Amino acid sequence: MSDKPLNVALLGCGSVGSQVVRLLTEQADDLEARVGAPVRLVGVAVRRLDAPREVEVPEGLLTTDAESLVAREDVDVVVEVIGGIEPARSLILRALEHGASVVSANKALLAEDGPTLFEAAGKASRDLYYEAAVAGAIPILRPLRESLAGDRVTRVLGIVNGTTNFILDKMDTSGAGFSEALEEAQELGYAEADPTADVEGFDAAAKAAILASLAFHTRVTASDVYREGISEVTAADVASARDMGAVVKLLAIAELSDERVSVRVHPAMIPRSHPLASVREAYNAVFVESQAAGQLMFYGPGAGGAPTASAVLGDLVTVARNRLTGTTGAGESAYAEREVRPMGETTTRYHVAIDVDDRAGVLAEVAQAFAAHDVSIQTVRQEGRGADAQLVVVSHQATDAQLAATVDRLRQMEIVRDVTSVMRVEGDAE
Repeated sequence: MSDKPLNVALLGCGSVGSQVVRLLTEQADDLEARVGAPVRLVGVAVRRLDAPREVEVPEGLLTTDAESLVAREDVDVVVEVIGGIEPARSLILRALEHGASVVSANKALLAEDGPTLFEAAGKASRDLYYEAAVAGAIPILRPLRESLAGDRVTRVLGIVNGTTNFILDKMDTSGAGFSEALEEAQELGYAEADPTADVEGFDAAAKAAILASLAFHTRVTASDVYREGISEVTAADVASARDMGAVVKLLAIAELSDERVSVRVHPAMIPRSHPLASVREAYNAVFVESQAAGQLMFYGPGAGGAPTASAVLGDLVTVARNRLTGTTGAGESAYAEREVRPMGETTTRYHVAIDVDDRAGVLAEVAQAFAAHDVSIQTVRQEGRGADAQLVVVSHQATDAQLAATVDRLRQMEIVRDVTSVMRVEGDAE
């Protein structure tokens, strides 16, 4: 035990920052015992001193001068929970330059410019930890970085955005449309007034980049991630999935194949027997496949002030222990430098709903369109008659480019009135 306190500077005091303040205050004695020294909050940088906050910040700690706070010589650890790219990036770099270790929850920054931060941390011989950047309270980054360091991860499949999972779950359980489910999510506080980052997949894409980077020891940025959101998912899509014994989820998928990495975020149908299918409401889960360990699943609350603050405090304890012993934890591992595979070369399956003329020979012409692009049909069924005739086709595995070309061809055919739905299928949905 050391009598000398470890000083912590906090950047941001919103929903997560407020809970970090609360936990540091309420659990001070426990944290001291776990770390081996007192952990003392010495400053909290905010935009406005008079803004309402969820907790009372001890007198004298609030400041609007974040740059001076992170440059203080007595600060050992800087916790960044303000989000966004700037000024977060500049503040983190400044903190590292002045000898502080950093704990961050900033998924957008890490996915866009993580290498710059890791290089700065390495140069300064300081820690950069970021468990809270992906899936809230769920411990997933440390297992990938440390627990599975001796294994070969081949696939990471996850539900990493609580807002979209809540919306899709409501659509599945109640039959609601997208707009109706989104409105309920906003009323309950699961979705922002501007939900674009969530429903269009930007949030999940940033998290997918971080997961892929750790899993495959390769630098992957958000721009490398193929992204589709859920705003085009209809009640008919969800009902069709139900008929197949499947459910629609927004998935973050990172795969290693032929020494190349593919990373994508999009809605997909997965069989209800898959562990991820049972993830309800705003919860998150990440499914990891590796050669030696096999299949692992990590589940829990993926957002919220207290759960995210829990992950922040976990990192803070580790970083503080390292400071006491004069060591650092595992830094960036990007030795593999694997190529990121374009989405068009990624193999997947499609579920395609096609409004067609109800006459003899239609099925043969549709099948020919698939065959022309070397796409094999797994199942096909007809729904409705006459003007309501629709074919629902599920393909076998093919490249995404082949499947996209097939759909383009279908849209040009005279017998096809409309291609009403195109959705990828993961797992063994039949």
